[in-house]
Amino acid sequence: MSYDYKVLRKISAKFTVLTLILFSFSFSKGQTIPTDDAVISAGKALFENNCTQCHGVSDDVVVGPGLKGVHARRPLPWLIKWIKNSTLLINSGDAYANEIYNKFGKTQMQSFDFKDAEIISIVAYIKSESEKVPVVAAAAVPQGGGGVQQVSSNDGVSNNFILVLFVLVLVIILIVLVLILSIITKYLNSSTNISDIDKEVIESKFDLSAVYNSKAFKGIATFAFILVIGKACLDGLVGIGISQGYAPTQPIAFSHKLHAGEYKIGCNYCHTGVYKSKSASIPSANICMNCHNAIKQESPEIQKIYKAISTGRPIEWVRVHNLPDLANFNHATHAKVGGIECQQCHGPIETMEVVQQYSPLTMGWCINCHRETAVNGKDNHYYDALMAAHTKSQDGNAVKEPMKVKDIGGLECSKCHY
Repeated sequence: MSYDYKVLRKISAKFTVLTLILFSFSFSKGQTIPTDDAVISAGKALFENNCTQCHGVSDDVVVGPGLKGVHARRPLPWLIKWIKNSTLLINSGDAYANEIYNKFGKTQMQSFDFKDAEIISIVAYIKSESEKVPVVAAAAVPQGGGGVQQVSSNDGVSNNFILVLFVLVLVIILIVLVLILSIITKYLNSSTNISDIDKEVIESKFDLSAVYNSKAFKGIATFAFILVIGKACLDGLVGIGISQGYAPTQPIAFSHKLHAGEYKIGCNYCHTGVYKSKSASIPSANICMNCHNAIKQESPEIQKIYKAISTGRPIEWVRVHNLPDLANFNHATHAKVGGIECQQCHGPIETMEVVQQYSPLTMGWCINCHRETAVNGKDNHYYDALMAAHTKSQDGNAVKEPMKVKDIGGLECSKCHY
């Protein structure tokens, strides 16, 4: 039996091509948007930390377009390419990419070094938010009427007001006592039924000079003076190198309250090194221009950014948090591995109009944190062996107290000084 090998080769080639096409098709169809809660939750965290400054999950335009239903407008592979490098997609001549680019004032979207799975989780979160049915809350009507009930936003009295009120009441009581004493003295002086001894007591005057010249007063005053001076000297010595409350004036009036608070821009969007390097890094002017090439261009403060870019001279931000050169601090170790929130060291940064040093940043403050903070070993295989060793004591009984930073060398000098 003879075979035509040329025909067989052609059939084999066609079969291979068809197999590849079917494989590619099945792969593209299999790359669906997941609905798992864990994936959506991870996507939400990524979205809030990286995307909210320019996009919303509704139809509202922030800097870029609203992302509601974006999973239906564009296929998932296109979204992955766009998020990873929008410039590359625009330069490739993609029609939809160029349409978006031109529609929003040719604002350059930042490229993100995300893995495909991370981008898919973001799209999964957007999809879940897009498909939610909006809930219309019924207006609460007060009983007994149809008027609008206004609730004051200030649900308490400030401490300063209470202090002023207390002082005012004290002064009024003092004035009343003086008036009562004056009336009683005047009445007793006009009375004829009192003895000469009582009258002498009533008419006697209080001699302040005798009090000033007494040994007891001089001794008490000297002791109080030495105490105050000693306390001031001690505070001065202990406070050397501590800049708690330091809030310098910056070359550009940047408001963390507006950006991080109201607009909820994630810290790592501007401070790009906070999760991956020793220093959180000072944001460059180019990061500012991701938004301000289209927003508030006429602002005098934004004009300073334009000037810095045009002259090539960096903005001379004043450093707020300073550690001595002998101390080693790694942001990535604390923020990424340790999972510590920015506010734990920097305070409520999202409420600060002008940034100040919130914590003392002393050695004792750091050591105390290492004594009290439990090691975050969840989903971190680096700590698996340490966790396993810590779960049992030497006699085999389970240890109730969680592993703290001090248990893995957090109090050793070489951890921070080397």
